[in-house]
Amino acid sequence: METLVSKWHRELELFSGIKPMLILEGNVLDQYRYPVAGSLKQDEIVPLSRYLHTYFKDEGYDQIVFYSNLVGFVNPYAPEMLTRYAAMTGTEISQGAIQAEFKGNDANTAPNVIRRAMSQRNQATVTVMEMASHYITTPERMDQQDVNSFNILLQSALSSAWVRTPNGKKQNLLVMLVNKLNDLPAWFYLNNPVCKILELDAPSREERKRMLEGDNLASFFSGTVYRRDLPYYQEHPEELERIRERFVGLTEGLSFTELEEMRLLSRKEETPIRDLCTVVDLYKYGIKENPWSTLSVESLKTAKADFEKRIKGQDAALERTLDVVKRAVTGMNGVNSSSTGKPKGVLFYAGPTGTGKTETAKALAEKLFGDERACVRFDMSEYGQSHSDQKLMGAPPGYVGYEAGGQLTNAVKENPFCILLFDEIEKAHSSILDKFLQILEDGRMTDGQGKTVYFSETIIIFTSNLGIYVKDAFGNRQPNVTMDMDYSEVRTRVRSAIEDYFKLELGRPEILNRIGENIVVFDYIRKDAAKQILKSQVNKITGNLREQKNIRIRIEDFAYQSLEDAATFDLSNGGRGIGNQVEALLVNPLSRWMFDNAVTADAELVIEGFDTAANPPALRCRIEEAGK
Repeated sequence: METLVSKWHRELELFSGIKPMLILEGNVLDQYRYPVAGSLKQDEIVPLSRYLHTYFKDEGYDQIVFYSNLVGFVNPYAPEMLTRYAAMTGTEISQGAIQAEFKGNDANTAPNVIRRAMSQRNQATVTVMEMASHYITTPERMDQQDVNSFNILLQSALSSAWVRTPNGKKQNLLVMLVNKLNDLPAWFYLNNPVCKILELDAPSREERKRMLEGDNLASFFSGTVYRRDLPYYQEHPEELERIRERFVGLTEGLSFTELEEMRLLSRKEETPIRDLCTVVDLYKYGIKENPWSTLSVESLKTAKADFEKRIKGQDAALERTLDVVKRAVTGMNGVNSSSTGKPKGVLFYAGPTGTGKTETAKALAEKLFGDERACVRFDMSEYGQSHSDQKLMGAPPGYVGYEAGGQLTNAVKENPFCILLFDEIEKAHSSILDKFLQILEDGRMTDGQGKTVYFSETIIIFTSNLGIYVKDAFGNRQPNVTMDMDYSEVRTRVRSAIEDYFKLELGRPEILNRIGENIVVFDYIRKDAAKQILKSQVNKITGNLREQKNIRIRIEDFAYQSLEDAATFDLSNGGRGIGNQVEALLVNPLSRWMFDNAVTADAELVIEGFDTAANPPALRCRIEEAGK
């Protein structure tokens, strides 16, 4: 099997002979696959500390020790090295470690011990400072002793000595492991000529694929399962390759540690080879059956008809919405992308107010997940401040609200199979738009508590009123579209205005690129659609009264016509405006009449007319006599 060496390992080989100080940033708590044969077996997965110990030992360094402010200096892999290190630096070993604080005025503080190790010329030495992110509170809250300690480390690197060894000259090294580079003071590493920063990324696609090749594949399955299933896949290698490729795609961004835990979980659950990818859902979400996997093409064949019962006059928008959903159900949502962790679908609903954008999202949630409450709505006008991203994603450690987490991240952790509806996205602060970029591209993010939240099983819907109005040359707001335009012109004008907003006004074309061609423009509520909406709302009201109170209501034709004329006279507020008119002209007057006539249940009523010009509006109603 060909040796696969990560980028950071190649940089370690290159710069450990040039720079005396190396800062390793990123996944420093992860385990890593050792790429070459030597003191470790090739491809053995080990903690980063053992990885570094093996690498520097094989490179010919005499002493390798690890320091943390919790236990001091240690070397669990070669205790004799710690003994020589103590003798070399004039320190003592107590309880298996050289005890040393990170800061202080004592000669045996960790920076002073490291300075002596770095300046001596007798033994090639590497000192690895683990958990370096935790030596100080924050770079902004350093006291003078903190500053002194980092100054000593900086001086140690600047004066690092070279040592002659049987493998050639070696420079004494200081290696620091940090979660994030900005956990260290910026002056310590910026413009520092003796420092090199190496970034430890999550395993690459090639590294993840290697875990399922050759003998490594068997380690994911119990012996019984592997012996039972393997003969079939030996005869059908193309099917095994499809499983392997899908698993590699679904595990994008996961660490080696997580992949190892997934391997153990697969063995424990005795997962068949064909179901290997279900382990990803089990690991991420704690469920064996992904709700998306239970959906079928058949279940969506009636979707448009079901939607039209709730959303009127939006044929084009419903078709475009269902295209995205069908692509997700058939597994086609990521075929043109290198990332399979993206959300199942992304939609940008634009158009006039009251045209059914939010209602469509709710109907979609009910169709996909059986409950419209699976549509989680966020009013983005509440997230317009610079700190709003903390409210949505979670505050970082040390800040107020850290324990509560973020509203969005909590919602997705509670139910990762949902529709996320972000209303009026243009009102959100730009810092939130940056977060959306990561979600749309990678399908995951880390919340304020350091936990990874996955969005790969969600559909994300943005709604906006962008493009309905635009600003003229004087900055005045004026209509961009009107009801007398046909739908094709409305769609063209709205899309063009949205593109201008993101590209020219906001200066963020990359957001538009993530949305792609999924801008869905809703049409104005036209007269025919308005009549359907009115009829639907009236039927809902009369149906609820019949079911809940056994009150049957009949509206005379002439009366209904007057209600229709009044409710659909002004359609500028869309379906929402019709609903307001129904409340004002029918619900409120009928409630008054029933109260005044002591009608609470078991009755048949006839509405003979509406007085829509009265203030407040009134109606003429009578109780139907039995037998008529």
